[in-house]
Amino acid sequence: MRKSFTLAPLCAFSLLLPATAQASEDVGAAPDQNDERIVVTANRTPVSLDQVGQSVTVLTEAQIEASQKIGVTELIALTPGVQFRRNGGPGTVTSVFIRGADSGQTLILYDGVRLHDPSSTDGGATLSDVTTSGLGRIEILRGTQSVLYGSQAIGGVINIISKQPSEPFEARFQAEAGELNSYLVNGSVGGKSGGLTWNAGASHSTSDGVSAFAAGTERDGYKNSSLNGRIGYAFSDDVSLDLRTYYAEGDVEYDSFNGDGANRGLNDSWASYAGVNFRLFDRLSNRVSYGRTEINRINLDETNPIKPVQTFDGHGRSDRFEYQGTFDLAAGSFVVFGVEYAENEFDGSSATVSVGDNTLGFYGNVTVEPVKGLTLTGGLRHEDHSNFGGATVGAASVAYTPNDGETVLRASYSEGFKAPGLFQLYAPGYGTPDLRPEESKSWEVGGEQMFGDLFRLSAVYFNRETENLVSYVGCGAIPDNPRCASDPNLYGIYANQGLVDAEGVELGAGLELGGLSLSANYTYLDAQYATPGDPNKGKQLTRRAKDTFNATASYTAPFGLNLATTVSVVGDHFNDAANTVVVPGYTTVDLRTSYPINDAVEIYARVENLFDEDYQTILNYGAMPRMIYGGVRVRL
Repeated sequence: MRKSFTLAPLCAFSLLLPATAQASEDVGAAPDQNDERIVVTANRTPVSLDQVGQSVTVLTEAQIEASQKIGVTELIALTPGVQFRRNGGPGTVTSVFIRGADSGQTLILYDGVRLHDPSSTDGGATLSDVTTSGLGRIEILRGTQSVLYGSQAIGGVINIISKQPSEPFEARFQAEAGELNSYLVNGSVGGKSGGLTWNAGASHSTSDGVSAFAAGTERDGYKNSSLNGRIGYAFSDDVSLDLRTYYAEGDVEYDSFNGDGANRGLNDSWASYAGVNFRLFDRLSNRVSYGRTEINRINLDETNPIKPVQTFDGHGRSDRFEYQGTFDLAAGSFVVFGVEYAENEFDGSSATVSVGDNTLGFYGNVTVEPVKGLTLTGGLRHEDHSNFGGATVGAASVAYTPNDGETVLRASYSEGFKAPGLFQLYAPGYGTPDLRPEESKSWEVGGEQMFGDLFRLSAVYFNRETENLVSYVGCGAIPDNPRCASDPNLYGIYANQGLVDAEGVELGAGLELGGLSLSANYTYLDAQYATPGDPNKGKQLTRRAKDTFNATASYTAPFGLNLATTVSVVGDHFNDAANTVVVPGYTTVDLRTSYPINDAVEIYARVENLFDEDYQTILNYGAMPRMIYGGVRVRL
């Protein structure tokens, strides 16, 4: 109840303020969802890509639809610097690594709300149940971003934005079917008229799947349902209200690591957002908002299907209050500043009582254009955590274009931190309440060259050092630890025991020639354990491949038929920290085609894993075989 009273007077007050210009947008919105050259994630406000000193990949609404991908994970894995590993087929536990950073060190936003799970081990988010249905845009910001986003943004930020209509009324419907009893149906309706913008969508998909245990004989199925909605109302050109909600529900069967098992996971995620935007004095844009994430996870052993046994339940909740201001200094120059307060809670079978923490953060970020084409950005953030105290980080970047975006040179330096998860802090027996935050320092340098609309090249070198990594450590490795020494029955605890060094190169190229489109990217990643005295020092991080490559060729005929193919190559990686167990690399090839029957109806088909590559992303866990799908899209 206290939280509701906190937000209400702020919202009411803001509606009474005078203003004279367009209200600002936030990271849950995009000015034009098919404009690749405008980004909102890098500065928490829309800016031209040639003003950004960090590496950003933008996936537009048209690109998301053209990919025909169902899962967000599979789609973003086609972009530079991103890898994923999964304990079986879709819906099973999924880890996403940006530039080799741990999955929990990547911040995931959906319509401006953090999708992190306080009940997970490290408090990180998962994309297991997030599909592409209803999406209008995805921005992937690589590199440490804690100045603007606080904890978790060590590897980067994945910003997922739902569709935003531009016509008075829009309706969409999609249905597809494929092998293994795979079905998908989704639809949305929305419109924009006067000050009102609204959209609502729903999706459901199902598949019999494959055995999560690679050598297993029974299939592990997956069902996913999701709802999303947003309403925006502009009371004037100066004051607007945004309400957003997203709900996803997953039902997945899974196996043990060494054999078939009658296990089931039930997961649901609910994210909601309410924000008021207003503008003052012609130059100051303001946003006051409240966001809530609630994630529930239940695992069942259904060996006896009549009386299943609950083996785990976890409930995580996060409430976040924000104020953000953007002050326009001059053309191309502005200041973004804000205050964030968050409360996180966790209860379930892994905690004897409900546990929680809270954070209060202040940040400021200045972007200036001292001369035409040169953009300088710098910022600071201080965040106080109820458990470990304060952390202060900084960042600076430069972007230079001498020719209005044809050539862009970039460089950036940033510091980051990640608060320990509530499970790591308070798990009965092996939680450690005095854990320190993980900390990182990263920098990158690179650029891109455009040759009109015909050809583009890009190259980036990146480097990141991370210390105080929180990991589960056996007492045999830390016998002098007071807790281990005092309890001979204690097997291990969570401790700040790790250092990691990561560096690499990201290369990209693209060609647009009439109806022919070619694109490719290659990432080299050298991520190593770097803890002094660690026998694994100098070894490669578990489950990170050094080499990844993606290429897509697409041709659209004059009469509308589109043919496309995508090739993905993932190199060998290790399944253990000692680098003794190799998971072989693999190559997959997808084919897809689409044809617009008229302006309203499009039919499409695709083959995933065309050559039926038998591969694993994690040793002994299965992956999908060759799959054939066909479907239809209707737009009104």
